[in-house]
This record gives sequence, structure tokens and C-alpha cells, in this order.
Amino acid sequence: MLGFGLSIEPQLWALIFVMVRIGAAFVAAPVFGAVSLPVIVRVSLSGAIGVLVLAAHPVVPPPTVFAVTTFIAIAAEALVGFAMGFILQTAFAAPLIASELIGGSMGIGFASSIDPQNGRSSPALGQFMSIMLTLLFLSVDGHLVLVDMLVKSYDALPPGAAWMGPDRLKAIAFFGGYAFLAGLLLALPVGFLLLCLNIVVGMMSRAAPSLNLFSVGLPASLAVGVIALAIGFPAMGDYMLVIIREALGAAQTIVLG
Repeated sequence: MLGFGLSIEPQLWALIFVMVRIGAAFVAAPVFGAVSLPVIVRVSLSGAIGVLVLAAHPVVPPPTVFAVTTFIAIAAEALVGFAMGFILQTAFAAPLIASELIGGSMGIGFASSIDPQNGRSSPALGQFMSIMLTLLFLSVDGHLVLVDMLVKSYDALPPGAAWMGPDRLKAIAFFGGYAFLAGLLLALPVGFLLLCLNIVVGMMSRAAPSLNLFSVGLPASLAVGVIALAIGFPAMGDYMLVIIREALGAAQTIVLG
């Protein structure tokens, strides 16, 4: 009996309690939190990992379901899961920031479509870079690292003592600044060339005021941007790996210490 006449198998209640942290991480994390991923798949993965957690850690759930302490414990578990997923999701915003900077300079900022990750409209260039970042994330087994951190988090932050301190919450907030820094560095090679092109076009407009800049500047910006992306994308891909490592390292530092 777990309160108010509710009778639940203790093992099932322990599994549901463990799935709160795992499910919260999957909701906030990239790849797992995509709107295209069915909810039943997400719940099934949470349950499968929850079984592994129960086999590796002696998790003791609250004895009563309908109690204030139980609701507080569930909120603490969800906070830890959301923190781990949110850090990774913040890092995945860097390609969108870079695409805004590059697309605005190239003149293709108006080209947008539905992003399969979040179901919202985003720049087409940003979708391309986000897909590449997702593929790199999967290629370096980032999803497995996330699952491993979830399992290890029950040692560092066991249920009942899972509240994250102000220092860790502050670190999460400051990590948001890294997304802007990473987006700027990701767009720097192409953005610098487009800036030089705009300076040249500006000098031409001063030297020949009768020149139609729209017929010259826009095609030139588009051509230079495409060529710069083709040349600089290998280096951008290498920096995307750095972004992934930084995000996984920040999640491990904040949650595991």
C-alpha cells in the first residue's frame, strides 16, 4: 500500500521513479527530444535504461506516492535530467547562431523550412549544419555517453539528495554564453570573407555611385559564401566535434562533479 489505498508493485514503483530522471533528460536532450521521435519509443528507452539502473544501483523510492516529500523527490529527479539534456541542447544551438550570421551576410536568411528536430521553422543553412552536428554527435557515440552519464549520476546525485546547488545552476546559465561563442567561431571563416567582400563593394559604391550594387553585390555575396562554405566546411566540422566534446564535458562536470 503506497498511500490512499493505492497498491503498486514495489519494483514497478521503483522503475517509474527511476524513469523520471531518464525521461526528463530525453525530453530536453537533442536527438532523443526530437519531435519526430515517437513518445512510445522515448518511454520504452527510459524503461529499458531504468531496468539497467535498478540492476546497478539500489534505488529506494519514496514509500508513499501521494505525499509532499514524494513530489519534491520527483521534482529533484526531473531537475537533474533536465539539466543534463539542456546543456547538450544549448550546444546544439551554436549552428543556428552561425547560420543566422552567415545567411544574413549571404542574402539567404529568408530561406527557411521546418526543422525536424524541434518542429519549428529555421534557416535552411542552419538545418544543414544542425543535421551535420547531429550526425557527428552520433558518430562519436554521444548518445551512449549521455546514457552512461545518466547511469553514473545515481552515484553522484542519488535519489533523495539530488538537488543541484546554486553553483551548478550558475554553471548551467553561464554555459549558455558558450553557445554564442561557438556560433561566432563557427561562422568566423565564412563571415570574415563576406565582411571583406562587403567592404570591397562599399568601396566600389563610393568610387562609382552609378553602379547598381544590388545586381553586383548580392550575386557576389552568394557566390563567395557558397565557395567559402565548401572550402571551410572541413574545418567547421572539426570545430563541431569540439562543441560536442565541450557539451559532454560540461554535462559531466555539472552533474558528476
